[in-house]
Amino acid sequence: MRGLSASLGADVLARDHFMVKGGEQVLLTADTSSDLAAAEAILSVCRALGADPVLTVIPQLPFQGKLADPYISDVVSRAALESDVWFDMTFPYMAGSDMHDAVMKQGKCRYMLLGDVDATGLDNLLGRTDLDAVFALQQAFDQLITSREGADCRVTNPAGTDVTFTLGKTVTKKSRRTSAPGAYTPLGSGIFYPVPETVKGKIVLDGVFHEFYTLLDTPMTLIVDGKIQQIADGGGQTMAMDRALRRAGGGEYGQVIHFTYGFHPTARFSGTSFIEDIRSCGSNAIGLGKPWWEPGGGENHPDAVVTNQSLWIDGEMIVGDGRIVGPQDVLVAADALGCG
Repeated sequence: MRGLSASLGADVLARDHFMVKGGEQVLLTADTSSDLAAAEAILSVCRALGADPVLTVIPQLPFQGKLADPYISDVVSRAALESDVWFDMTFPYMAGSDMHDAVMKQGKCRYMLLGDVDATGLDNLLGRTDLDAVFALQQAFDQLITSREGADCRVTNPAGTDVTFTLGKTVTKKSRRTSAPGAYTPLGSGIFYPVPETVKGKIVLDGVFHEFYTLLDTPMTLIVDGKIQQIADGGGQTMAMDRALRRAGGGEYGQVIHFTYGFHPTARFSGTSFIEDIRSCGSNAIGLGKPWWEPGGGENHPDAVVTNQSLWIDGEMIVGDGRIVGPQDVLVAADALGCG
């Protein structure tokens, strides 16, 4: 619910997680759909820490990533290039845009993609849980995925998702405290990359972030065989998904480029916040389009949202109906959070 206090989440974010210091230039970017109560809470904490924060509010971007390039003003670009810390509350977001890439190449800014997190979500993700325990599970799950490169994987869910793939190389890493420049996302979800051409099966969506984020009244099914072959069902959202996939894939549907597993104990699946929903226990945000490492790729992909997933790696069940069931070191960390 918008308008609720975000003071605790904002304090943990700025003071503890992002370690904002006196004298740092802090930029908050929001858009006309953002929850300004959350933005103002972050501003207040940064000011109390002696930083120099500024908030910019822009018209909501029609697309994320590189597709947003024509809509990002020079004023915002210049502010981002001068920043030491950048909290991005735009949704669609700026990560992956040419401007964002330029800021990252400078090597001085710490960027956090907060997206559509509102005041309640800020407290849910940062203020109402033990971040040390969340990070312990983050490390355990990420290390498991990193160690199993080349494994055969399978993801299912009760709605009918059943997809297999070969596990690819891990290319991202999260941190408990963020002192080094780079791009970051909130704790509470592990990302794993398939070898794109090995992905085969069907993915039944509960929600989708195509041109906007929405839950689906009519489940949408994606048929995948190396590339996305077909959108089946989806009701009135099919046309928006078709447009989004073709934009992201350079005129064609493209491939599945990532899977995730949400395990944040106090994230709530409300259907109103993509960033929070995909961190609720058992959720999976499946990235679609063109891999970011290929020409024309980048953070411009639609995401399929699947809930209550089960995950197998080389035949061993890791997640069953949304809850971690093994191996032992991951399960111990999960039990500490109540999601094992």
